[in-house]
Amino acid sequence: MIKLILTGLILVFITVEITLRLIWGFGNPLIYIRDKEIGYLLAPNQTVKRNGNLIKINSFSMRSNELKDKNEDNLRILLLGDSIVNGGWWTDQNQTISSLLQTLFIAQKTFFNTVEVLNVSANSWGARNELAYLHKYGIFNSNILVLVLNTDDLFAFKPSSEKVGKTANYFEYKPLLALQELYQKIYEKFFPPHYNFIEKGDIVQFNLDAVKSIQDFTIKNNCKFFLVLTPLKRETVFPYSKEYELKARARLEDLVMTENIKYLDFLPVLKDNKNLDKLYHDHIHFNTEGNQFIAEKILAMLNENNII
Repeated sequence: MIKLILTGLILVFITVEITLRLIWGFGNPLIYIRDKEIGYLLAPNQTVKRNGNLIKINSFSMRSNELKDKNEDNLRILLLGDSIVNGGWWTDQNQTISSLLQTLFIAQKTFFNTVEVLNVSANSWGARNELAYLHKYGIFNSNILVLVLNTDDLFAFKPSSEKVGKTANYFEYKPLLALQELYQKIYEKFFPPHYNFIEKGDIVQFNLDAVKSIQDFTIKNNCKFFLVLTPLKRETVFPYSKEYELKARARLEDLVMTENIKYLDFLPVLKDNKNLDKLYHDHIHFNTEGNQFIAEKILAMLNENNII
């Protein structure tokens, strides 16, 4: 009897383990590496499937294909951001904002032989993480850089690697078992990890300075700079943005005016939109339909500025 029970338990264990791996991709998460300046970034050269969605990370930690040599008749756009640009586990490689924007460009006749949209991103990056990435890796001979921020990014802390290896969202090594990853995710819902890094001072100004530095770096590298800001879902419906968010947004708009930055704010576009539930994946991220919406608006902005 004991042998039968043990055999049954082992079979259940194996069945659950295989099911978690095959259907949801548990046991094979994306892994992150620490970086002194950037804080953290996706480990290079990864290919995983999560919830049926393909995720490929190239040798420069981008969610993009490997880069090829670029010549003058190639258009290269660098999309820089956090999980909104990255797309996360809920987005297939071909349905990210960068991939959809590339598809739109290819469908639109241009005098460029090829169009390439790079996806430089990682979960919870702020402008200072993104600036540090550019300083380390450069701009990859891009013609255009589009920095995509969310309202929350205006309050992002300075780069830190403390999250890496401490939470199921930032694995440093592959877990031995799919069940191990599932257990960690469930555990963290009830006992969220605590981090020690705290930053004092004018956080908004620190991030605005980083945006300005990204613009300067872009222009210095003979690349055109564009800025996009997306809202939290709750900002688009009554009672709309909170007072501290409005103040931070106003400060960003002052920077945009002072520096003559080409700027697209999605809050007026999405406010009171009746299709919000069809565009948002959750309180901050977009789903595939939302990504398509964002990509189309970015394309329109670039077209209006005669970049092609």
